[in-house]
Amino acid sequence: MSQSSLCGVSLLALSEQVVTSLEQYQELSASLKAHYPRLQSNIVLMGVSGTGKSSVGLALAQLLQVKFIDGDDLHPQANIQKMAAGIPLTDADRAPWLERIRDAFFAFNRKNEAGIIVCSALKNEYRELIRQGNSNLKFIHLHGDFNVIAQRLEQRQGHFMASQMLESQFQTLEMPSTNETDVALVNANVPLSQVIAQCLQQIATWQDKQSSN
Repeated sequence: MSQSSLCGVSLLALSEQVVTSLEQYQELSASLKAHYPRLQSNIVLMGVSGTGKSSVGLALAQLLQVKFIDGDDLHPQANIQKMAAGIPLTDADRAPWLERIRDAFFAFNRKNEAGIIVCSALKNEYRELIRQGNSNLKFIHLHGDFNVIAQRLEQRQGHFMASQMLESQFQTLEMPSTNETDVALVNANVPLSQVIAQCLQQIATWQDKQSSN
């Protein structure tokens, strides 16, 4: 089976169907589980706020039937309060948060489980910290244009990341270099179903490559 298709149907078409039909969602989940009985790499879904990381990550975890953690839930209370007040986090603030994410992946490995964790992972040093002790790790970077993401944030409710913080995040973002071969870039400007499709395509590519080794 080619890495761009699943059971004879394109991943893009299948993921478009996910958002319109519960029955088709269940069929896709079963097909993915049959073709990929176990996710061979844990996945960090990274990017600035507003790119849809949590929604995409949850959808992927459900489709692949693996663990899901929203990295925002691992922030210490002090970090949440600072972000809600529009105060940028420092590297010192982020350190314990990144360590929690790193340790969560380590726990997945210890229990022979697989999972997806959402984490902005904006700097190379943040990604390096998460990689520590976690060899079977891949990053999917949801990346979009500033104006597109800003408009989405303005429309969102109940998120502690104030929209005015987006500029700070874009300034902090260090685009993964070519040396970071475990990172794949996904276009987040498109509708959510298409973002999910791109992620499924990338995961299929990784799975097929690892299976052939």
